[in-house]
Amino acid sequence: MSETETAFQPRQFKRKSRGREIWRRMKKNKIAMLGLVMFGVIALLTVFADVITPYKNAISGKTADRLQPPSAAHWFGTDNYGRDIFARILHASRRSLLMGIGAVVVGITIGGLLGASAGYYGGIADTVIMRLVDTILCIPFMLLVLAIVAALGPGLVNVLIALMISMVPTYTRVIRSAILTVVGQDYIEAARSCGTPDRYIILRHVLPNAMGPIIVQATMTVGTMIIWAASTSFLGMGIQPPEPEWGSMLSESKDYMQSAPYMVVFPGLAIALTALSLNLMGDGLRDALDPRLKD
Repeated sequence: MSETETAFQPRQFKRKSRGREIWRRMKKNKIAMLGLVMFGVIALLTVFADVITPYKNAISGKTADRLQPPSAAHWFGTDNYGRDIFARILHASRRSLLMGIGAVVVGITIGGLLGASAGYYGGIADTVIMRLVDTILCIPFMLLVLAIVAALGPGLVNVLIALMISMVPTYTRVIRSAILTVVGQDYIEAARSCGTPDRYIILRHVLPNAMGPIIVQATMTVGTMIIWAASTSFLGMGIQPPEPEWGSMLSESKDYMQSAPYMVVFPGLAIALTALSLNLMGDGLRDALDPRLKD
């Protein structure tokens, strides 16, 4: 066995053992595992939505079937157009999860580059980036999203773009804070003294060692993004009917709260349970990654 292979094996073992340790500690948190199971069920229903019920049931209905209460034929009842609410909620989950996860992924990617540059280099780069971030953060999040959607127009893609842009400043600040706790470590100084390029240090040493708080923040923010996406649709600026989306379903059902309350209950539960499951997972992951809570 070569020296390179021998040197690489312990590092690989450490990475595996750390992952197992995090998973072991997270498994002890029953609330976090409940959130994981809940989100797992939601994810499976989302993936197999077409197998469970055809998409046409979500966008078309019969006038004779309108406003039927929950029954064996329609588990969650039908809406004011005779469309099956269960089918609409099931297929709407794809759009809601896409907007939530997509906004967070892009926010982390762009915010990670900006935050890592600001935290690693400091000086003028830090000042310029953070002052721009502070300026954008002065605008309330929902107001910024609505302004971007108003400029681009309603629709899935435009709402997704608005959420992505609005998330970048938040993640830039979060990632910069995480980077500042790492850049002063001895192994970073050792890498610099060896002449290692800055981009290599940032991508291979700084960011991986600051991922703990970033992952936790991302997990908990997905649920928030789903709620914000539903809010834009509720206000009529998001996904437009007949395409199913949880927020637009709530908007359509607000006139039937007394005569057909199930039209409000089931989309509201879908939003609440999805956000709750992600927040529970985020709490458990935060505790599992916290070195002060080692048992």
